[in-house]
Parts: sequence; C-alpha cells; structure tokens
Amino acid sequence: MFFKQIDFSRYSSIRIGQTEEVLVIEKGDNIPGNRYLIAGANNLLVSPTPPPLMMLGKDFATIETDGRFLTIGASMPTGRVVSFARKYNLAGFEFFAKLPGTVGGMLAMNAGVKSYEILNILHSVEIDAHWIPANEIEHGYRFAHLPGIVTAARFEIKEGFDPELLLELTALRSNQPKEASAGSAFKNPPNDYAGRLIEAVGLKGRREGGMAWSEVHANFLVNLGKGNFEEAKYLLDLAKERVFESFGVELQEEVKIL
Repeated sequence: MFFKQIDFSRYSSIRIGQTEEVLVIEKGDNIPGNRYLIAGANNLLVSPTPPPLMMLGKDFATIETDGRFLTIGASMPTGRVVSFARKYNLAGFEFFAKLPGTVGGMLAMNAGVKSYEILNILHSVEIDAHWIPANEIEHGYRFAHLPGIVTAARFEIKEGFDPELLLELTALRSNQPKEASAGSAFKNPPNDYAGRLIEAVGLKGRREGGMAWSEVHANFLVNLGKGNFEEAKYLLDLAKERVFESFGVELQEEVKIL
C-alpha cells in the first residue's frame, strides 16, 4: 500500500474538493477498518473535513472468465466491462454503460437504471478472500449492506449482448446535464420522482454561487465552474426543506457526502 495525493476538484465528477492524502490498497494488503473507501468518486461530495480515505489500486481492475463465471475486480471501470461484454457476446451488462465509475462503486449503492440493478445479476462478492452469495446480501433500491470491502464480484455468464438495449439505455443520457455533477442528487421516493418534487417547489435552475439545480434535470446538482461544498450543501438542504414543507416527503441523498 502507498499514499497518493488526489485533488478532488479534478478527480470527483462534481469537481468539488481539495487535495487529500488517499491510501491506495494493493493485492495482498490488509485493508484498514478506519478509512472510508472511495471508488471513481462519481457520486461523492467531499467536504473540507472528510474522514481518512482509501481506494483499491489497479491490481483490482481485472476481468476474467472461466466459462461459467465472469469475475471482475472492484476497481474495474464500468465502461471496460461493457466493452468486454460486447466483444464476447455476454448479456446483462448493457446498463453499465449508463453508470460511470467502477464495479465496486456500483455494488456499494446497488446502482441501476430503470429495472436494471447490479445486485439482480450478481452471483457473489469477494470479501476478505471469501466468496459471499448475493442472496445473503441485504439490498434494495440504491443500497446494499455489504459486510466488508468488496475486492471482486462474480456473475454467471449468459450469452446474447443486446446492442439495441445498449442504445436505448445510453439514450437516457440525453436528458442529463452536461455540466459537472455527481449524478442524481436524491433517491426517488416511492411512486414519485425527486426531480419532479424539486421542480414543483420552484428550485429547478435555482443557483447559489457556482452551484445550481440543473435546468435540464432538476435532480442534478451541477457545478457551473467554481462551485464549492458550502454552496452544494446549501442547495441540497434547501431542496429537502422545501419538499418536506410542501409534500411531507423526506428526500434521501443518493450523493455521498464525506
């Protein structure tokens, strides 16, 4: 293991944060229990005082098959999984193209698109050199209670990559803003949409300094160039307050605030 200086104003997808010392874990290392694991930082909002951080190194960016299972390291970028699945005609991974980041990051929040979620296709995960079946992991909409740090995941191989489904899912990006963001800011409440609620309380396009609720999709908090943590947090809290006052709905962050 070694330490790496990471500038989160460049590394995180929302382009907020300062330079922090991050512990990089390599294969064979004992994984500390007193540090927060980051992945691709695609849904992170880093405060000026984050907890001690760590990340899995390139040793864990692997993908291999034995004919029955596809075993993917937790640091593997989702885009490379899609490319592999397309090349070898593997079904079930088309929705990864809509979700930037790493496989480990997807597992941590049971990431998905529409009816597609990673825990639905997962066979097992590797934690502390032991394989844990997916049916033993408590999970639901945008959460998974993983009993430790996942270093790899296994998926049963099914043939039939669907290019039409891939196009359908990637087309969903057309209603997402092009500015820097951390993806969906809030989880969708049951039978409703966070974006609809934020727009209904008059916050779509609302700006605070360099941050704003997107004019394109109200559930995207975007960085207009020089946004900072305080401005982002203000808008998140404002949305929660107004939506609760108007609808009695408590919005829950999908973005992870460190």
